[in-house]
Amino acid sequence: MLSCACAADALSSQDAAKHIGESATVCGTVVSTNYASRTKRLPTFLNFDQPYPHQIFTVVIWGSDRAKFGTPEVALMGKRVCARGIIQMYQGRPEIIASDPQQLDVQ
Repeated sequence: MLSCACAADALSSQDAAKHIGESATVCGTVVSTNYASRTKRLPTFLNFDQPYPHQIFTVVIWGSDRAKFGTPEVALMGKRVCARGIIQMYQGRPEIIASDPQQLDVQ
């Protein structure tokens, strides 16, 4: 995870839903996390700006990629993070699936 200032064209978590299907950078503060170790595919969820279940935007890291990130639910909690990738809609909320730590920049 690189430390840098986010790109000038980065989206806020609130704006992400307006850009479904686009490759973009979304920035926000990780305010709640969950490593769903008892769930199929072992997802880790990083929720930006509002805690679950009222999250505005989520970064999902699947269990198959988790080792590359260490313990993101601990390391990134409370930090301002920018995530790069394709914005998708899942159950009415925008998300980016991160498969590579280089998709995440910590400010």
